[in-house]
Amino acid sequence: MNTDTGQSGGVHRELSGAVIGAAMKEHRVLRPGLDEKIYENALVVELRKLGHAVEQQRSFDVRYEGERVGRFIPDLIVNGKIIVDPKVVENFNDAHIAQMLGYLAITQLPLALLLNFKLGKLQVKRVSAPIA
Repeated sequence: MNTDTGQSGGVHRELSGAVIGAAMKEHRVLRPGLDEKIYENALVVELRKLGHAVEQQRSFDVRYEGERVGRFIPDLIVNGKIIVDPKVVENFNDAHIAQMLGYLAITQLPLALLLNFKLGKLQVKRVSAPIA
């Protein structure tokens, strides 16, 4: 299943296609049933093998009224352009999408990919930053 949210569906189409292709290969090889962290680590290996720059567990400050109020840590950022969040869940829900929209707002990146490895077929959801 491949669905879009947001306004900029075509943003980084080639790069997102490469990420999805790498995830599909990984899903085919590792199969469902493992922990999220295993899929995350394997995706890093596959994407780096393909020549992509991957930041894993990079920390970002969250600020309110100029004060640091916390941090968030997205799983992966690919080529400094796309947030990638591997999941092992029955289905994506509104909380997953809201989390990605929050990450996009803080990082100012245009696109996040949610990848669900739980089922027999890889599920993909593209979440685009709203156009202001």
